[in-house]
Amino acid sequence: MCQMNAVVERQGKVELLRENLTRLDVLPEGIRLTTLFEGPVDFADMRIDSIDFLAGKAFLQHQGI
Repeated sequence: MCQMNAVVERQGKVELLRENLTRLDVLPEGIRLTTLFEGPVDFADMRIDSIDFLAGKAFLQHQGI
């Protein structure tokens, strides 16, 4: 089984938010990430920028940037 990682670019560097995602939910106020070993965590003011299925990465971006 291959899980995704969620990353965000900040100040020109890619930062890992969560790894081993089992679920990604789009909420009106942001994104909810659930991992294999942790419960759900909400990230306010975030949106999906792109998803690279081959690399196993979901690229998130702060809304308004």
